[in-house]
Amino acid sequence: MKKSCEPKVTTDCNLRQFVGYNMKRAFLTVREDLASVLEPIGLRMTSFSALAVIVENPDISQSRLAEALHIERSGVVVLVDELERAEFIERGRVEGDRRQYALRATPIGEAKWAEAEKAVHAHEDGLFADLTDEERASLKSLLGRVGRK
Repeated sequence: MKKSCEPKVTTDCNLRQFVGYNMKRAFLTVREDLASVLEPIGLRMTSFSALAVIVENPDISQSRLAEALHIERSGVVVLVDELERAEFIERGRVEGDRRQYALRATPIGEAKWAEAEKAVHAHEDGLFADLTDEERASLKSLLGRVGRK
């Protein structure tokens, strides 16, 4: 008897029953699309996130930035170096603590943030176009609740 030459279809139905797996799949889609939006602006997802926190919190220390981004302090040093080389931020001294730096966005960084923020809003509008405003708000709320401990 001759075997069929049709390829077997691979499915992931067993995994799709799990919320975490679906979140991961959605994140991978968001990340891939976001990377293509941020690259022409000169940012990556991590540098975009760091710039966002610095713009919102002028004179934030590197330690506080690491806490806000939930990353290791050594990872923050790399991000800060990258943003400083691009002239998006500057490091100032913290009075009374010579080991700490106060991070602040430069005018170039403020303009870059405004450009990136607008592009990311457009990215999300396109990516989540099938969701109503109510559904998007609900999704953000639910995801925010998952992240709390």
